[in-house]
Amino acid sequence: MKYMHLVWAALFRRKTRTFLTLASIMAAFLLFGLLDGIRTTFSQLGQNADGAQRLQTGSKLSFIETLPLSLRTRIVQVDNIEAVTWANWFGGAYQNPRNQIFSFAVADNYLDLYPEIEVSAEARDAFARTRTGALVGQALANRFDWKVGDRVPLQSTIFPNADGTLNWEFEIVGIFRARDGEESGFTDGLFLLRYDYFAESTPYVDGDVGWYVSRVRDVRQADAAAKAIDALSANSPNETKTMTEQAAFASQLKQMADIGLIVGSIMGAVFFTLLLLTGNTMAQAVRERTSELAVLKTIGFSSTSVLLMVLAESVLLVVLGGVLGLGLAAIAGPALGQGSGGVLNLPPVGLESWLLGLGLMVAIGLLVGALPALRGMRLNIVDALAGR
Repeated sequence: MKYMHLVWAALFRRKTRTFLTLASIMAAFLLFGLLDGIRTTFSQLGQNADGAQRLQTGSKLSFIETLPLSLRTRIVQVDNIEAVTWANWFGGAYQNPRNQIFSFAVADNYLDLYPEIEVSAEARDAFARTRTGALVGQALANRFDWKVGDRVPLQSTIFPNADGTLNWEFEIVGIFRARDGEESGFTDGLFLLRYDYFAESTPYVDGDVGWYVSRVRDVRQADAAAKAIDALSANSPNETKTMTEQAAFASQLKQMADIGLIVGSIMGAVFFTLLLLTGNTMAQAVRERTSELAVLKTIGFSSTSVLLMVLAESVLLVVLGGVLGLGLAAIAGPALGQGSGGVLNLPPVGLESWLLGLGLMVAIGLLVGALPALRGMRLNIVDALAGR
């Protein structure tokens, strides 16, 4: 744009005001980048080649309702099902109730259905031999500085053990990590204990499981297999709902909290405030330059040129702050994850977030610059020079 030097000079005419506005825009898009990363992470759970082969069967009523263990022998007989495992939520916390960890009691063949989890044969053997054994993800081990052989006390937020207390103790027999090329944020934060020990030690399980995971032979027939599994318990006290792993994750998250709605609500409030702030900045900037815009028109600039320059100034302001904010989010996300030892697993800002962010920047810039630009375009030269 041949008038870019004029746009740039107008933008930094009041440097303090411009830098403060840029800081506000940066903060808004920093928050956008981090929250959109969280939303994307949750939406992509189960989205991998191995996950496409897995079906998850839970209670039709609620994911906190349990299912009878006897259902397993019936599920494995369904056409297109080649393997079945099960798990139960444990609800563990370490040292402090605020240190919640993703802890599951799992069947002995659970890891057979999750080839994307890398765990050594020695660790698998030790897990099978050790009644109180536990396998933990690499990020979780880093977070609490756990090593193989450590005895770890956990407090279940749900299940008491045989002595009636919520205190449990496990021996770490192996550390696993996500296979190269897989998303590791959720996997590397898991804590897996043996289901048989869990069921024997708490009086509240009574032979039930939290959910089943089935592997299908033919992904194209997965829907038919899901319907056949649900038909096994139709019109019984334990009706089930079988979905793909990704859909099951999304359903469970929505029962706890609608991540998309929460992120959308927060960002809606942030961007609404940003619209008011940036709109006020642009309106004030144009009012202060009324006589200057009139001079531009006097020396031959058209009304359209004035309109486009004001719009360009508005878009440039938002894009500068937004790109800096998203760039900061791209650095801050992985840095926070590394610095927290796995407590926070924020992914880098991906291409989808960048494109969405750039679209929002341009849209916000055009929106807040529209009224000041129209005012500049319709400016009467005589009235403006006269200060009216």
